[in-house]
Amino acid sequence: MASTTRKNDDGGVEFVHENDGQVTARDIETGVASFGETRAEALRMLADALDAYYGEGESVETETLATEFGLDEDEVGSEGRPPWDA
Repeated sequence: MASTTRKNDDGGVEFVHENDGQVTARDIETGVASFGETRAEALRMLADALDAYYGEGESVETETLATEFGLDEDEVGSEGRPPWDA
């Protein structure tokens, strides 16, 4: 069973310790969440996710997904580009 802790002194971040050992960090105000192997890694990933949420992230091209992450174009999805990347 996953367990949850809130860190109000960290700006309203909720940590969920998942059954598989991963830690999820969720910004309470926005609901944006990310995960990592440790709380520190989860916070770093959450910071990146919040940058993207607030429009400060960088656009990722389909070509980059294929070359750097090894994803096929079919895996990228048929939904088209996300609304913040239009």
